[in-house]
Amino acid sequence: MEKMTQKPKRVLVQGNFDVLHPGHIRLLNFARDCGDELIVAINTDSAMTVKSRVKEKHRLEIVQSLECVNEAFLTDQPPEQVVQQHRPAIVVKGKEFETRHNAELSALQEYGGKLVFGSGEFETNADHYIRRTSPVGRNFDYQEAKLFAQRHGVTQGDLLSLFSSMRALRVLVIGEVIVDEYVQGTAVGLSQEDPTIVMTPNRKDKFLGGAAITAGHIKALGAKAVTLASVLGEDNTAFYATQNISDYQVEPLFFTDPSRPTPLKTRYRAGNKTLLRVNQVRQHKIARELQEQIYSAIEKKLDTTDLLVFSDFNYGVLPQPLVERLSAACQQRNIRMVADSQTSSQVGDISRYCGMDLLTPTEREVRVALNNTDDGLVILAQKLIEKTQSQNLVITLAEEGILVHKPDLPVQKWENDRLPALNPNAVDPAGAGDCLLAASSLALVAGANIWQACYLGSLAAACQVASLGNTPLSSSILEKAVKDSFS
Repeated sequence: MEKMTQKPKRVLVQGNFDVLHPGHIRLLNFARDCGDELIVAINTDSAMTVKSRVKEKHRLEIVQSLECVNEAFLTDQPPEQVVQQHRPAIVVKGKEFETRHNAELSALQEYGGKLVFGSGEFETNADHYIRRTSPVGRNFDYQEAKLFAQRHGVTQGDLLSLFSSMRALRVLVIGEVIVDEYVQGTAVGLSQEDPTIVMTPNRKDKFLGGAAITAGHIKALGAKAVTLASVLGEDNTAFYATQNISDYQVEPLFFTDPSRPTPLKTRYRAGNKTLLRVNQVRQHKIARELQEQIYSAIEKKLDTTDLLVFSDFNYGVLPQPLVERLSAACQQRNIRMVADSQTSSQVGDISRYCGMDLLTPTEREVRVALNNTDDGLVILAQKLIEKTQSQNLVITLAEEGILVHKPDLPVQKWENDRLPALNPNAVDPAGAGDCLLAASSLALVAGANIWQACYLGSLAAACQVASLGNTPLSSSILEKAVKDSFS
């Protein structure tokens, strides 16, 4: 008797795939796991209802290069006709479509097909599902950056001209000063008494981090004057911060709260790996009386301020009433504002920063703020913009780079693009976000559009992670990186 072979279960995904970003990869990988073969229908240029900077041929080639995709093709047909033609067992759409009308459903029901909604797991590293691999070398990878620059008309001359405008800017940064301590040692092995790694310390280094390094980057990148407002404890860490802030050429506006230690984060490292991090912090909010002192001191400086940076590490220095008062004062004076609110070992809420010119959260920080684990990256970005009414959003994706979301709020349209990480050989990724925020913010206030600002910010982050420790990035190094990226 001849053995029957089961027909492979085919899964269909249809979309524009304008600029491929990690959200697309996660969706496609999720779809691939729903069946045996994944086919992807890519809308042609004529079928797209939104403007695309990437032509259909290139969009097709990129999707075809993905390991999880068995077949990809261009189509100008609506979804229900594609379903009727290919008769997939399953059609997968993003979670955000679950509450909308889906034209494919009736076509699927005719033969028993299923419609599945899901956006994949956001913890997944999307690069694992791409066939193409780049050899690890010593130099930055500018290939994708050049394509990004071409799509958005970013030129070397425009970027270099920003540096002179940045030198006239006066910036005020407010947030937690953190002292980063690195204990470098040699890993000896496992303890015989318990499963603990044993290391022998060889060297100890300290750096000013948190809002201090953000201010330091801004000053080193060329700002005319930078003031740093923060709250310190009464301890040796506070003494270190006070004594060393002058190295950054930043004007300190420090206040004392004896109820809280100055944040100290110690990293124990062997080689280029961190074995353990110990945080000495408290997270209670500063008292109302101290909030009033801070606001009064900052208000006196606002008339000579071009940019206010909220560098929030969520250790209590920026309670909501203080954030709202400072934001209102800046809006009255037409002062530009940007914000970053970190959610790592602590809990933060980037969505409480409204009316900003730029927000730079991680993907996890966006999901925590919106209490949303289901939607894809673009829908997440759209929802955060709607909630905060901010002008620009950059979602940082660690080694996967950044997703840039540029909204057009009056007409409810937006544009997205992805810029991959430009340095595949990061030595210490801890300061990438701070450097990205500093460079991008300065560029925006100096007259750049969001694409130019993010190009410059990504270059700055790539330079920063090339060395151990969070030290201010100089404008000369960044200018050289700009020239190298166009060579």
